[in-house]
Amino acid sequence: MYIAASFAGDFVVGAIIAVAAVVAALIFDFLLFVLIRRAAKKSEQIPAEPLVIHCRLPLRFLLVLIAVRLVLPFLGVSQRAQDFLKHVLGMVLIGVVSWLVVSLVNVFADYVLGHFDIAVKDNLRARKVYTQLRVVKRITTVVVLLLAFGMMLMTFPAVRQVGTTILASAGIVGIVVGMAAQRTIGAFIAGLQIAITQPIRLDDVVIVENEWGRIEEIALTYVVVKVWDLRRLVVPITYFLEKPFQNWTRQTADLLGTIYIHVDYTIPIEEVRVELRKIAEQSKYWDGKVCGLQVTNASERAVELRAIVSAVDGPTAWNLRCEVREKLIIFIQKNYPESLPKTRAEFKELKS
Repeated sequence: MYIAASFAGDFVVGAIIAVAAVVAALIFDFLLFVLIRRAAKKSEQIPAEPLVIHCRLPLRFLLVLIAVRLVLPFLGVSQRAQDFLKHVLGMVLIGVVSWLVVSLVNVFADYVLGHFDIAVKDNLRARKVYTQLRVVKRITTVVVLLLAFGMMLMTFPAVRQVGTTILASAGIVGIVVGMAAQRTIGAFIAGLQIAITQPIRLDDVVIVENEWGRIEEIALTYVVVKVWDLRRLVVPITYFLEKPFQNWTRQTADLLGTIYIHVDYTIPIEEVRVELRKIAEQSKYWDGKVCGLQVTNASERAVELRAIVSAVDGPTAWNLRCEVREKLIIFIQKNYPESLPKTRAEFKELKS
């Protein structure tokens, strides 16, 4: 009876100590973020909101785990139970620290991206930073998770012994794994190259596999292109390092739109040139930079006219080309219908 009462008393004391440690950790967490918010009000360099959004939960778990770990010897449990709890807490601690590291990377990314607006028209630098940070975030997350998983496994003595055996034959294992994961490693390295050299960025206008679209997502092993008709073209990331493709917004978003029209030799070219200028000036798509008309070819049947107009980006250039083509055709139909393409034939009367 005395032993049972003593055990119950020890259990109650241990429970009180554990609860007190958890409460102390939560109070410390609350005070810490109050100080962070106050410091953020005094200095704009402290990203208070990203810290609260990403780090509040993992930091709270971390403080609670540390508090419980510190009071573990005072909980009145057996040494065997203490060893088991230490092992479990150690594994959970590794996971929470990894979670906190990934959260800090997200805080840094949010802080940097807060200085860039990808919604503006001249968003070249913003898209460059967005692309780099997105790829780096994903690579960092994968590396941290792999390290955390490896550290958790190394907490088991049996796994450590197996690890020693594997390290003894690391040369053979490395060759086998390298051959088996050649494509995966290649895609991983390609992702790093994309982030550094940036042949493509988020929201770039590209032509891939004869499809026009925008870069919607850049993952570690693939890229998603949002095609003009809202389809998604999923392309291996190595494609953009191994095959040629068109990037319409590599340096700037400005583009020249080209319109070809075939007409008869009787067309008054100067009149068409004046009309092209009027159409461009009245269009909401023209950026006011380039507008010209040239004769680019002359065959035995027709004359080829090339109209060139400029726009701020790819979609606008497409709309401008369609508008100019339509209005030039209407102009020729109304004013010079005899100058539309025709086939000539000459008939001679045969002498009997």
